[in-house]
Amino acid sequence: MATDRRVSRVSSLIKREVSQMLLTEIKDDRVGAGMVSVTDIDLSGDMQHAKIFVSIYGTPEAKVQTMEGLKASTSFVRKELGQRVRLRRTPEVVFVEDISLERGDRTLRLIDQVTRTDSESQEEE
Repeated sequence: MATDRRVSRVSSLIKREVSQMLLTEIKDDRVGAGMVSVTDIDLSGDMQHAKIFVSIYGTPEAKVQTMEGLKASTSFVRKELGQRVRLRRTPEVVFVEDISLERGDRTLRLIDQVTRTDSESQEEE
């Protein structure tokens, strides 16, 4: 139970620190400031691996470039986390694009479309 709380606390700390790095410290032009936000951290129970889920705003090409920039900055992010978050071992960092927001938006548009089509067909009867 205490380890679950600790993992959760460390996850939120990592999320805050990585968000700050994305805003001010990652100098890669492919990682556009304001175009990327950290949505979630999946930290393993032993705190050795951290999946950092990011939401990227922009065209599909811009998203690919941003992910390449994030992957290139992985070692910088890990080194910075090691200095900012005091742990015995700094977790291995992996960036993963979070597409759940896009999927939810598409689902809502489809529901809206079906509702409109259904109401139009009822009006014709």
